[in-house]
Amino acid sequence: MTTTTEIAPDVFRVTTYVPEIDLQFSQFLVRDDEPLLYHTGMRALFPAVREAVARLLDPSRLRWIAFSHFEADECGALNEWLALAPRAEARCSFVGAMVSVNDFASRPAQPLLDGETFSTGHKRFRLLATPHVPHCWEASHLFEETDGTLFSSDLLHQAGDVEPLSESEDVLERHRRVQLEYQKGPFANYFPFSPLTEPALARLAALGPRTIATMHGSAFRGDGGTILRGLARVLRETLA
Repeated sequence: MTTTTEIAPDVFRVTTYVPEIDLQFSQFLVRDDEPLLYHTGMRALFPAVREAVARLLDPSRLRWIAFSHFEADECGALNEWLALAPRAEARCSFVGAMVSVNDFASRPAQPLLDGETFSTGHKRFRLLATPHVPHCWEASHLFEETDGTLFSSDLLHQAGDVEPLSESEDVLERHRRVQLEYQKGPFANYFPFSPLTEPALARLAALGPRTIATMHGSAFRGDGGTILRGLARVLRETLA
């Protein structure tokens, strides 16, 4: 079942829980003059996500499709969305476009360099290049400056069919449990911990996000800077 929750003004969390792996997958629809979808979901989820988006706006109106890095849950259904929305273009990091997305996608991406901004109408977005955070060379994060929403990809990953939005720092303990559990099995080394990790998280924390829109698990509302600094400590304790 796919559910929809408004987690910030005109930012909607579109989430499907997959019980076989006890994990939620979230896409985020930004309803604006030029609508933006952050994460496409895997191809298998496309029909359910399309139906959920259609309850909020005509999916063919999508203008931008953004994501952090090249991975199935981030952009697996990119070509399905590009076929559905004739004006839509991908937004990703310069490295992502050059090394993967422009070969994979049916239309070229519109890449952004670190720190570049664009507007969807009422909202203004900034791309922050974060290589290998959460993972992959081309990784980036998107920050919506108008209302302070950070689209955080796999940061704060939590397992289970959890609430759509949390104001509790328990999201950090949930993430700690995921990291410890993953170290025991085939998903070990899901997150690298490198000299790039803590500076990247400090840079994101300095933005002072009021909402953190994470792909797996509850979004967070509150003092996002404190949560991201706490995340750096959790990653050091569990991975370093």
